[in-house]
Amino acid sequence: MTGTAWQHIPVLLHEATDAVVTVPEGCYVDGTFGRGGHSRALLARLTPQGRVVAFDKDPQAVAAAAAIADARFTCVHASFASMRERLGAMGISDVHGVLLDLGVSSPQIDDPARGFSFRFDAPLDMRMDTSRGETAAAFLERADERQIAEVIRDYGEERFAVPIAKAIAARRAGGRAVRTTAELAEVVARAVKTREPGQDPATRTFQALRIFVNAELAELEQGLNAAMHLLIPGGRLAVISFHSLEDRIVKRFIARESRSEPDRRAPFAPPAPTRLKAVARIMPGEAEIAANPRARSAVLRVAERTTAGTNPGAAA
Repeated sequence: MTGTAWQHIPVLLHEATDAVVTVPEGCYVDGTFGRGGHSRALLARLTPQGRVVAFDKDPQAVAAAAAIADARFTCVHASFASMRERLGAMGISDVHGVLLDLGVSSPQIDDPARGFSFRFDAPLDMRMDTSRGETAAAFLERADERQIAEVIRDYGEERFAVPIAKAIAARRAGGRAVRTTAELAEVVARAVKTREPGQDPATRTFQALRIFVNAELAELEQGLNAAMHLLIPGGRLAVISFHSLEDRIVKRFIARESRSEPDRRAPFAPPAPTRLKAVARIMPGEAEIAANPRARSAVLRVAERTTAGTNPGAAA
């Protein structure tokens, strides 16, 4: 199945790349290569002096990046959370823009072997980087009921987290640990008595386990901080998120970095300068949602590195 060319339609493609590219000869980061839609769009907007460095944890995505035969392009097999260190090793200390397209890509969802979707029966893997780390099945086999409930509640915002965790633990105690997507979907369906119209009962549980297994929220925080160290004054940060947990982190980060706060240790000193200013919040239009239903929950937030203060990346 891994040889199948699953299609991926980039969300908010033109809006994101238009927002982030301010200097055509600059250096830009595509934090999640996926199948290269955003990277190709960035390259199309750059001069021969421009450069795009993409990151992806998924070995299949990195393999797909080899199809881009462009001297201005590099793809790194790593999380965007490590972009500062990885770029530093390449001799890059600052960039003109960072684009993060969060969440899971269509090829990951549509490949049954990856275990991301309850639409197919497959091993419950869910790792974006299949070369390392613990699978979702392994977590459910070792974690106690309280840990499972916390993950499903905190990362899935699932109000039935406790009964779902009890059902998973009970099945495991009976010698039938949950190891496949179909088994998990069945357990959740039995434990969840009501659900929003049109939503599968397992949706929130699958989301929670995927986020947990891939440490997505922690990596998002790290990636946003890394971007702040790398962006030059006037450089742009553009983040596309697909659910409230991600968007909340991005929104709060931009708000925090847009405030000018005094140093409490030196009350008479002038307040520290702001490091960001919010530029835009963009949602997909009706035409894009009709053409690509997976775009319906997307939110693009754009912020600009202010000229006030110094770029911490330049001094590091």
